[in-house]
Amino acid sequence: MFLLSFTILLSGCNNSDLSDETIDPAEVYDTVAVIKERGKVIAGVRFDTRLFGLKDSKSGKVEGLDIDIARKLAKKILGDETKVELKEVTSSTQIPLLKDEQIDVIIAAMSVTEDRKKEVDFSDVYFYAGQSLLVPKGSPITGLDSLSSNTRVIAVKGSTSVKSIKDKAPEAKVAEYDDYQKAFTALQSEEGDVLTADNSILLGMMREDANYEMVGGLFTNESYSIAIHKGDQKMVDTVNEMLKELKESGEYTKLYEKWIE
Repeated sequence: MFLLSFTILLSGCNNSDLSDETIDPAEVYDTVAVIKERGKVIAGVRFDTRLFGLKDSKSGKVEGLDIDIARKLAKKILGDETKVELKEVTSSTQIPLLKDEQIDVIIAAMSVTEDRKKEVDFSDVYFYAGQSLLVPKGSPITGLDSLSSNTRVIAVKGSTSVKSIKDKAPEAKVAEYDDYQKAFTALQSEEGDVLTADNSILLGMMREDANYEMVGGLFTNESYSIAIHKGDQKMVDTVNEMLKELKESGEYTKLYEKWIE
């Protein structure tokens, strides 16, 4: 079985640079002030990603590493980790919802990319992963070299995985689904031959159904950070302080062990 490989690093890596463009301070969104006036954090999280943010269909409860981090952010700003509202986002909707001010932050296993940095600011990295392939056990697909024009690849719309797989396996047929639960159901229903996503996400699918395994190793490097309104350095600093405190107190290690290991 392909083993999951992660590196945890919460300090010394700041992705919040605003590039060379000038932002009028009067136009900067003050997320901390908005949260304090409202009395709760509205966090954009995934409802479809086991280990990071998954909604139980029976209880309606959403759980995962990202959910716990959202609660820690509420505690940091408001002193009460229960003062958080969880709003569902997908790879396609997360940035539009943030820019429309419907959410305060995106905490959704979100990879940092140069294109995304043009639209939002990012906190320090809180999780590292890499893209891989998920197949039924016994599949003839063993890695990128196995993908051909006859291969049906499943991916999630708006994710970084779509571009990567099209670049690395241009002949393969790629079908895009709205979220990870729909993508995994499609694989289980044999609508595709292989599903591609970050290994952290694929691990959750493997825990849900032991008939699937990861193959081919990692072929990208993904850094997960919390996305923040462009130019809001005050919120970037607040989130980074929270992440640093989680690391130094040992709380992050406990959360990692709770959800990932």
